[in-house]
Amino acid sequence: MISIAIDGPSGAGKSTISRTVAEKLGYLYVDTGALYRTIGLFVLRNGGDPKNETQVAALLPQLKVDMGYENGIQQMFLQGENVTDQIRTPEVSMAASGVSAHGCVRAYLLDLQRRLARENNVIMDGRDIGTVVLPDADVKIFLTASSEVRAKRRFKELTAKGEKTTFETVLEDVEKRDYADIHRALSPLTQAEDAVVADTSQLDFAESVTLIQKIITDHLSKKMV
Repeated sequence: MISIAIDGPSGAGKSTISRTVAEKLGYLYVDTGALYRTIGLFVLRNGGDPKNETQVAALLPQLKVDMGYENGIQQMFLQGENVTDQIRTPEVSMAASGVSAHGCVRAYLLDLQRRLARENNVIMDGRDIGTVVLPDADVKIFLTASSEVRAKRRFKELTAKGEKTTFETVLEDVEKRDYADIHRALSPLTQAEDAVVADTSQLDFAESVTLIQKIITDHLSKKMV
């Protein structure tokens, strides 16, 4: 099986780009960030503090998180409810950053992520896929863009959904999330030594997809030689 690890900061376009490339290559797309967001939503709904590991650990035995696919698009289910749309708010984004710093949560999800990679050709994106989850991935990519560009993209996405916010608020959330992800003690956001950096600050979506697909096909073709 072939595994592609795509890491990078929040709002870099990992989900949409990875999903599109996976469709083009016929691979299974795994959005690991959605898993953490779902757990973050679960903690919030149950009155817990996402940053408090004791509270989060106490809630995990009650958690039932499932992942399905509809027309090739990953769907997240929490306690049987489809929460794919609910996990994309700024509040849940920060909650995801909080729960992802806890060892109990990462251990809870690690086996699931690795099993998917063993059983399928996958493109898996997240914060520590190439460094922790799939350290032996066939191709590793660090997908990034400036914080301002990422905030503009997220602001456009939120307003399109009818969310009332401001660009300044979204930019602040992006920068807070970056700081939390980079400075957490466990599995911080970092570029794998053997990862290819792909900066899409100056690229539109189609150009970004083309770049990522080329990096993947070029690396795989070299490995087959």
